[in-house]
Amino acid sequence: QTLKTINTNYTGAVSVLNVIANDFAARKQGVIVGISSVAGERGRQSNYIYGSAKSGFTAYLSGLRNRMFHYGVHVVSVLPGFVYTRMTEHLQLPKLLTAQPEDVADSVYKAVVKKKNIVYVKWFWKWIMLIIRSIPESMFKKRKL
Repeated sequence: QTLKTINTNYTGAVSVLNVIANDFAARKQGVIVGISSVAGERGRQSNYIYGSAKSGFTAYLSGLRNRMFHYGVHVVSVLPGFVYTRMTEHLQLPKLLTAQPEDVADSVYKAVVKKKNIVYVKWFWKWIMLIIRSIPESMFKKRKL
């Protein structure tokens, strides 16, 4: 299960995007959108394998954005937070914190048009994660998150 999670959320995406990035670099144009996760912004006991894969993917997108800037290619990192999908329909997700797939699509479109680098689908995730990242590790590890 661990390798499946890492291959799905990091290795597979990076493998495909490397091919696309090289093609776009040769063309000197294009937009690459990577869907990462707020889960990658802080290791949590409840999803640390998934979170570590998404953390790596977020770092990859940041590095790719830096590389591709010099070729005129824009790279967008999307951190949606919870999203209502078939995969999550059995979970009891907090309504306020959960986006519809259409919200994600709309955020991606706006991010591409406005040439945003990083986009949180629901604006408050940026601030929630800022707070969560600022909790000292000695306190954070005691929480059931």
